Amino acid sequence: MDERQWLVEPFEAERPHLRAVAYRMLGSLAEAEDAVQEAWLHFSRSDTSTVSNLGGWLTTVVARVCLNMLHAREARREESLETFVSGPMPGREGGIDPEEEALLADSVGLALLVVLDTLAPAERLAFVLHDIFGVPFDEIAPIVERSPTATRQLASRARRRVRGAPMASDADLAYQREVVAAFLAASREGRFDALLEILDPDVVFRADHVAVSRGAIEEIRGAASVMRQLAGGARFGTRFAQPVLVDGTVGFVVAPRGRLVLLLRLTIRHGKIAEIEAVADPARLRQLRIALLDD
Repeated sequence: MDERQWLVEPFEAERPHLRAVAYRMLGSLAEAEDAVQEAWLHFSRSDTSTVSNLGGWLTTVVARVCLNMLHAREARREESLETFVSGPMPGREGGIDPEEEALLADSVGLALLVVLDTLAPAERLAFVLHDIFGVPFDEIAPIVERSPTATRQLASRARRRVRGAPMASDADLAYQREVVAAFLAASREGRFDALLEILDPDVVFRADHVAVSRGAIEEIRGAASVMRQLAGGARFGTRFAQPVLVDGTVGFVVAPRGRLVLLLRLTIRHGKIAEIEAVADPARLRQLRIALLDD
């Protein structure tokens, strides 16, 4: 067995774990594969003869690579989110299978990926490594260049952002969730009569300028007209929609492959949806506080 084979086998044994870490850090399969490849290059050029825990060492390497990539992404925030989510995904030689990434996003949780993308890079790293993969804070601290105590605070702050703070009571929140779940089911299944039942007769639908540029109508009034706009979920991609907390109340995000493209804010009165606001403007999306709904 040559020297390269000695390196390849232990690295390949760790690849699934490294890929899982990188995907949750980056939310993109192509970028995760790039991060793992960079970790391989670093590994192949390093003397690891004294490393007692290769898996932990490689996790640290790939985490540092992902943190650098997240910082670079932050520096590009002025670029259009629409370009970021709609453009072709960069990938390795041979490309990334969109269906594979869609399945991976579903398994991780589309809503979680959306919420993670609202965190600062260091918060995201601390949360992912500690809360998802159980890495101790004293091992995360050198990566984010903070003390273990400060790193614990990063993860705690991220945890509060991920979980959110409902503005409604538990009973009201459960009620809102039932309405949203019924709305999504009817939309996905094309049950138009059911959609009409969920919409208030005087419901108002409003879309921002970015949603309008994608084919939405700026304002629609009346259940029948709004239903026709939403029917089947084709235009708004409700196949990819997931309920979330939006500024403390239930709404939902549309996030193919975990990439946020649209958010619908809902006003629910007397068990029916009275107002729908479609938000697609990147600047506005970044201002909203999006959090996971408890199971």
